[in-house]
Amino acid sequence: MPSHLAQGLFAQPGRYSVIIRLSSSPGEVGSDAQSAARGFALKILGVPGEKVLAKDASHSQDFLLVNSPTIPFGDARAYQQLQNFLEAEEHRKHGCPRGIEAAPPSVDARLKPILAELASANFNHLLGETFYSMAAIRFGDYVAKICVAPASAEVRALTGVPINMMSGESVLRDSVVDFFRKGSAEYELRAQLCTDTDAMPIEDASVEWSTHVSPYQTVGRIVIPSQEAYSPARRVYGDDVLSFNPWHAITAHRPLGSIMRIRKLAYEQSSSYRHAMNVQPRVEPSTISDFPD
Repeated sequence: MPSHLAQGLFAQPGRYSVIIRLSSSPGEVGSDAQSAARGFALKILGVPGEKVLAKDASHSQDFLLVNSPTIPFGDARAYQQLQNFLEAEEHRKHGCPRGIEAAPPSVDARLKPILAELASANFNHLLGETFYSMAAIRFGDYVAKICVAPASAEVRALTGVPINMMSGESVLRDSVVDFFRKGSAEYELRAQLCTDTDAMPIEDASVEWSTHVSPYQTVGRIVIPSQEAYSPARRVYGDDVLSFNPWHAITAHRPLGSIMRIRKLAYEQSSSYRHAMNVQPRVEPSTISDFPD
């Protein structure tokens, strides 16, 4: 690759094992019919390089992606306002004594379009989506955003294909599992370099970087073979052991911006709580053989 793309993990040609988690964003367990962002978390194993977190002894690089190029609440202040609203709304719905209806929390004018966008998620096949880091990361000597886009004909054909959400509580998951029982998929891993920090801000992840000024460029290819994607062993491993964190990163791909700084503490506390409640040690996989069939 040209020198501007041959950075960090991508500085030298190589082949890595990966673990991928497809997800939806609601904090509550519920039907796939909930309107929500869809996530694509990528854990690349056996990556050399100094880690961002001093206590991170693993050799993995995580990229956490969502099927939107921006975070509507793009800075720390907007994110706090949104969380305050969502927590108050949950209390109103679930925390009030029976027979008492609390008034809905007030909504800052800045939050109204954000809430509308969050409620307008599509119900298309997950495997046809393009997924974005939304926030910026270091890209060696540069700054970039990352995306994963369908590459093989089988998944490109699923882009924009609606899913019948009345087909079951876990229809999105089931459609993915059914696909991989029969076939394989390939995706391109792409980087969009920051060329103007005024027009392409790092601190505000709500601003979409122009692809006309700086297009996404392919830096890798993800090949996913046919497999049993949701075996009982994988479900337990995913729920109790596995964790993804944008700060599981080498210094060449350090997360940047206020939203990423918030995620540093939030992801750590969330993972610690989950593993404590599940009474399971937090173990980072070192090779693909650690991941169950």
